[in-house]
Amino acid sequence: MFTLTDPIDVLVVGSGHAGIEAALAAARLGCRTLMLTQNLDTIGQMSCNPAIGGSAKSHIVKEIDALGGAMAINADATGIQFRILNRSKGEAVWATRVQCDKKAYQFRLKAILEKTRNLRLLQGTATTLLIGNRRAFGVTTDLGVEILAKSVVITAGTFLRGLLHVGEQSKAGGRMADTASSLSDSIRALGFEAGRFKTGTPCRLNGNSIDFGSLEVQGGDEPPP
Repeated sequence: MFTLTDPIDVLVVGSGHAGIEAALAAARLGCRTLMLTQNLDTIGQMSCNPAIGGSAKSHIVKEIDALGGAMAINADATGIQFRILNRSKGEAVWATRVQCDKKAYQFRLKAILEKTRNLRLLQGTATTLLIGNRRAFGVTTDLGVEILAKSVVITAGTFLRGLLHVGEQSKAGGRMADTASSLSDSIRALGFEAGRFKTGTPCRLNGNSIDFGSLEVQGGDEPPP
């Protein structure tokens, strides 16, 4: 067992939307922050539909923006289509949605993280939550490394005992080609209940098989909202 002895105030497990905002917030407040992620090359990756905002979501993005978060600014910088949804209904249900360049979004976010003071990035998979005196003080990784911290923020999302269904076949995974984390077993052992949410991803189509001439172009709003 190897113990990482560098002083860490905040350990953030996961590098999706939530993990990025948590790590940036902690680092900008002056906390010595470490982000632990399974893959440094997929930080901020938009796994499925590369959209920010939309119905029942855009207000959350705007709240994050008001608190100094990075999501909305990054969406503005990498967006390729901007629309206000539900215009045929009342203004109470209008929602701003941005379709982003999937790769540009994640690469720009990673660059922001790498340039942020007080923030370090480390590749590894958290498997066990370390508990003592009724508080979390770190994690153990799949390679047997202990990472100690004054506080631990878990933002592992779908990687906690994730299950992938393809047709009639199922396998463990956070997303296709990425392994699932057993960290939730450690969380369950503490008496917490855990469940799963379900999301569906449609099959990808070969562009050469589509008659684009028979389709209608749906452009974004001008000027962008």
